[in-house]
Amino acid sequence: MPEWLTDFSGGILRTIKSISFFDIIDIIGVAFLLYYVYKFIRDRRAGKLALGVVFIFAFQILSDILEMHAMQYILQNVLQVGLITLVVLFQPELRSALEKMGGESLRGIRSIGEQKTASQVYAAIDSVAAAVTEMSASKTGALIVFERSTKLGDLILTGTVINADPSPFLIKNVFFNKAPLHDGALIVRDGRLYAAGCLLPLSTNPDIIKDLGTRHRAAIGMSENSDAVVVVVSEETGTVSVAYEGTPKRGFNRSSLSKELRKYMVESREGISKKARLPFIKNKFGDKTDVKTGEENTDE
Repeated sequence: MPEWLTDFSGGILRTIKSISFFDIIDIIGVAFLLYYVYKFIRDRRAGKLALGVVFIFAFQILSDILEMHAMQYILQNVLQVGLITLVVLFQPELRSALEKMGGESLRGIRSIGEQKTASQVYAAIDSVAAAVTEMSASKTGALIVFERSTKLGDLILTGTVINADPSPFLIKNVFFNKAPLHDGALIVRDGRLYAAGCLLPLSTNPDIIKDLGTRHRAAIGMSENSDAVVVVVSEETGTVSVAYEGTPKRGFNRSSLSKELRKYMVESREGISKKARLPFIKNKFGDKTDVKTGEENTDE
């Protein structure tokens, strides 16, 4: 075996032997961090900006290797203020990421204090699906926001708090074109129609197709800035759309809309899934309520 190959393999073995358990944890942590950063910026406008930043860093390394002193001086001064520049350029994306990170970490704590039940959420979903189907047929515009872990208190302040039980009749009355609150959004919180006439942030994404109006841009903007699920009914075509994480899906009917909302509001929520353990506790004391349907089980 050549001497250089022996030295090379010996160096690799020494490096492997020197790796501790905490080094492995460190490597895995960095790998996960890089993966989630890539996943976050991949489908956003920040992806193009990130590519430009990577290009600047690569060019700085290349200029250092080739001893391009003038270019090195320029890039070093640019990179000195680069952190502030990145914060300014990525401000919407960073805010969205931090809000979602905080929402995920506090979800379990919130679920304990809020005492939400699956039956409340199911009732709200069924009412919205029924009302949206009728408004779609009559081409009545509507904008309905389902609040999840990111609280929307600042947006609720822009509207009128109603805090009512969900019903298709009430939802249709909110969006009746002569009603004073029909131009804003209806926010659903904890399975209740909490506030109406709320103003939502518009999306500034230039890639949104041009035939989408202000109502759809507000839905996309809301889903970009929070983890909320937003339902939209087009006033022009009656098309029903759902926006989540900045991505709109179109062409829902009553059954598919109900299924889509249940996927986001029930199946994917830890707070609701924890409630599924309550029947075991309640049945110990003779409670025969079905948590999923909210109906009393009379079978013995």
